[in-house]
Amino acid sequence: MLIDFVPDGGLYPFESRWFDSSAGRVHYIDEGAGTPILFCHGSPTWSFLYRHIVKGLRDRYRCIAVDYPGFGLSERRAGFGYTIAEQTAVLGELIDHLRLDGFVVMGQDWGGPIGLGAAISRADRVSGIVLGNTVFWPIEAWPNRAFSMIMSSRPMQRRILERNFLVDRFLLGELGRKLTAAEIHHYRAVQPTAEARRALTVMPREIRAAHPLLDRLALDVPAALGDKPALAVWGMRDMVFRPDSCLPRIRATFPDLRVVELPHARHFIQEHAPDAITAAIATRFP
Repeated sequence: MLIDFVPDGGLYPFESRWFDSSAGRVHYIDEGAGTPILFCHGSPTWSFLYRHIVKGLRDRYRCIAVDYPGFGLSERRAGFGYTIAEQTAVLGELIDHLRLDGFVVMGQDWGGPIGLGAAISRADRVSGIVLGNTVFWPIEAWPNRAFSMIMSSRPMQRRILERNFLVDRFLLGELGRKLTAAEIHHYRAVQPTAEARRALTVMPREIRAAHPLLDRLALDVPAALGDKPALAVWGMRDMVFRPDSCLPRIRATFPDLRVVELPHARHFIQEHAPDAITAAIATRFP
């Protein structure tokens, strides 16, 4: 199924583009010219999350923001599993389809493992890394694993499907007071039915189920990408990926790293501090 929703051009002033991937039609935007920057979202968001950053950078960079299968305006195809490994493979298809070279990849939340996973086998074409409130190693912290177990239980899976629980409770629970009614609608409207929310049920399970993939990334990212210029933009009030546990490992992985702390930002940094992130990217990758 495809999502029958047309974003408001005032909020999302971009041309929708489509790629016929192995998992169905993938929606993305491709704005501006210059060094390509590939923006990778997490869960339960979509490319709308990057709207302010794309608007701020498209006069200097080629800004590409994708919706993974099952998210945003992309197709929900029967038989697709929506795992991190599968999403990584589809993102790789898009990178090759667009023939991206010399590109910067930015990942936040699950966009970190997905973006980095696709970049590893294309490391010679990657010019830089931007990471924001994410990991590329197994998620061992007890609160994260407890969240995974609870959200994977049958009652909570029903709430995710039937009540859009992840969007309403976690995304809008954090951002509801920052967003307008129209912006809130854009996050809800791309997950209109239980069928459209299947991908959202998978992401919490992947915190534990993707352990082997994250184990490989923990080795492969330093080996393949560790010498790239890197930027970490970090929400210092994030309770999901805490700065004191995540930033030291990122510093150890990327010797050529700059860190920009976002002191008042929580998990969804693109909504909390888009101007600071835009400025940090423009300064790091002039």
